[in-house]
Amino acid sequence: VQLQASGGGLVQAGDSLRLSCAASGGSFARYGMGWFRQAPGKKREFVAAVRWSGGRTVYADSVKGRFTISTEDGKTTVYLQMNSLRPEDTAVYYCAAELYGGSTWSPSAMDYWGRGTLVTVSS
Repeated sequence: VQLQASGGGLVQAGDSLRLSCAASGGSFARYGMGWFRQAPGKKREFVAAVRWSGGRTVYADSVKGRFTISTEDGKTTVYLQMNSLRPEDTAVYYCAAELYGGSTWSPSAMDYWGRGTLVTVSS
């Protein structure tokens, strides 16, 4: 299984950005897919995810109403639409997959990780 995140960049506060995660190497029908981020000097934290069954989405409180996670092609592509970006959203963003994922969305529970993509939001 390979995950590859892309779409990061430098934007100004209030701008939008869409991240993409390309998943390959297997069937992802049984995987929950999530986005996490890690800011300098901070722990990796949960951002958003879609459960393996039913497509229910979950968001961190800090991004609720601003970010939207979506998938297509049997979750081989996972998007994170980020609107109304803030300087505190600056971080390296990672996509991750968890077999039968849909509960805790803890970084330690994820089975696969992709390389991150850097998002920098200037004030």
